Amino acid sequence: MHIPANYEYPNAPYFAEYLNFEAEENLFEVLKNQTTEICQIFENLNKGQAEFAYAADKWSLKGLLGHMIDTERIVSYRVLAISRGEKTPLPGFDENEYQAASEYETQDAADILLQYKATRAATTALLNSFSSKHWNQMGQANGKITSARAWAWMIAGHEKHHLRIIKERYLSQIS
Repeated sequence: MHIPANYEYPNAPYFAEYLNFEAEENLFEVLKNQTTEICQIFENLNKGQAEFAYAADKWSLKGLLGHMIDTERIVSYRVLAISRGEKTPLPGFDENEYQAASEYETQDAADILLQYKATRAATTALLNSFSSKHWNQMGQANGKITSARAWAWMIAGHEKHHLRIIKERYLSQIS
């Protein structure tokens, strides 16, 4: 699945950051590789490392993984709704309010990783079911006109962003 064209998403900084992929990259390969990498990271953490936060006001590793899960679930719904021709504008969400209500910090990291795997499997199955019509469908989410394709790539871009943060700010301090 090719990256979205410029007309498929707004000229906004977070779209530009999250949709920063090479033209030849394949969405399904990116998602598969990200899944492998996240699983390797979390399955190789020592006891207590998932509770590490690199600063007092930052989420722990397991909290960050929970944020990634919540975001993928929300964005996958946007992809589904837009692909099906939803006319109602889809709302944004406040990641900090979701995080505060999630209680990921009190959950076992292995259980959160199971949620991640299930969420990614569901997302991939949904995306694999799409025809060209689904990918090209336009709709409104988070106050912006976008394609289903753009939101699907946003899932990969959001994870790419957080994988970089995990490596630079978390793993570099606990290794």
